[in-house]
Amino acid sequence: MSASQNQIAGVDLRGRRPPGYIAVEGAIGVGKTTLARRLAATFNYEMLSEDADENPFLGKFYNNPRQSALATQLFFLFQRAQKIADLRQRDIFQPVRVADFLIEKDPLFARITLDADEYALYEKVYQQLTIDAPVPDLVIYLQASTDILLQRIEQRGIIYEQRIDNAYLERLNDVYSQFFLYYDKAPLLIVNASAIDLADSQRDYSQLVDYLLDIRSGRHYFNPTFFG
Repeated sequence: MSASQNQIAGVDLRGRRPPGYIAVEGAIGVGKTTLARRLAATFNYEMLSEDADENPFLGKFYNNPRQSALATQLFFLFQRAQKIADLRQRDIFQPVRVADFLIEKDPLFARITLDADEYALYEKVYQQLTIDAPVPDLVIYLQASTDILLQRIEQRGIIYEQRIDNAYLERLNDVYSQFFLYYDKAPLLIVNASAIDLADSQRDYSQLVDYLLDIRSGRHYFNPTFFG
């Protein structure tokens, strides 16, 4: 994004700079990857994606969670840690990026999918990994009700995701809520994604961009109400 640009995504940029490193988080189906890609395109940022579809155990997990939970979780852990390590090695981890995951969220899934012995093993592996992840300049946490998540999962039509049930999403929403209730490592923007369309609505997206440009610290909420 050149310094001469005064507007982007319909938002006045004069005297305002986007956060250098933005991380987008939220439960499956909430739209975090879609929003991260859109922000990366808007700000001309590098995209750091968790690439869930590369996990060979994920389809097996949704078909038989008990059997494949540990393999699925460890693959994600190693994959995310490797992405961060690769960027560090190449010395391009500069403050111009947007990610669709926080490495700190990895244990959230482990907590609700693994039994006690598996989780103990997972924790040992997690603690042994050297994960030198930078702290974001802004974390965006997308929230949506379980019903909305189920609707969006159905709409995007990924076959193995259609096995996801209401109970699993409720547990996932609960652990995300608990995690971000106490999260204070970076400025946090909590977005009610149930009533807005950040994928296809230019108005909704532009309002969000306009709002986040002024965040430098603290906890914030984006829950716009439209009339007419």
